[in-house]
Amino acid sequence: MIDLNQYLRETAYPGRGIVLGRTADGKKAAIAYFIMGRSENSRNRVFEATEDGIRTRAWDESKMTDPSLIIYHPVRNMGPVMTVVTNGDQTDTIRDAIREGHCYRHALNTRTFEPDGPNWTPRISGVVKPDGSYNLSILKSLDGDPSCCCRYFFEYDKPVPGVGHFISTYQGDGNPLPSFEGEPKRVAIIASTAKEWADQLWASLNEDNKVSLFVEFIDLESKTRDTVILNKHQK
Repeated sequence: MIDLNQYLRETAYPGRGIVLGRTADGKKAAIAYFIMGRSENSRNRVFEATEDGIRTRAWDESKMTDPSLIIYHPVRNMGPVMTVVTNGDQTDTIRDAIREGHCYRHALNTRTFEPDGPNWTPRISGVVKPDGSYNLSILKSLDGDPSCCCRYFFEYDKPVPGVGHFISTYQGDGNPLPSFEGEPKRVAIIASTAKEWADQLWASLNEDNKVSLFVEFIDLESKTRDTVILNKHQK
């Protein structure tokens, strides 16, 4: 198990990241999603709450040069607990497949990594299921070769109190950006509230590159959601 805050402090550019897990008291599902940016277009974004989750939008519409790949719904709620969280428009692909009686794997088998060579940014996705168990996935090129899409699925059917799993698009900065490798990292979740966890993660993200953060605790008994959104453009 790693200290996620320390890992983020030491990693200048993990890109976009998802954490799914369980709070230390075992009573709440824990979700975190953040975005970072190196270009002005990527940094010109905020998270905005919607009826069923969040969406990204331009902070300054006059500076938006290309909305593709950066404007989407990262989080879609599909019930009292069930939640889909991703780094792109595959959020809707997963949601629609589940509504049609399929699973997240079925949905992601229709998608590949992002068409942004030479980075070929991975698509990372997570699903919190009605009982609080969760799945994570990453779709990535084969060592930078866009002719092959590698699809990896990780499923956690018995979440452990105080433990989560973290996956990101990149392993650090570079040109091209190095894709995340290996299994999702096992991380400690010790914060007692969503606000406490959000403050810890936000302080750990690189000051120049961080853009927005979403954190949510879902009480598995009362089915209530405690949500925090932090935007660099809206302190």
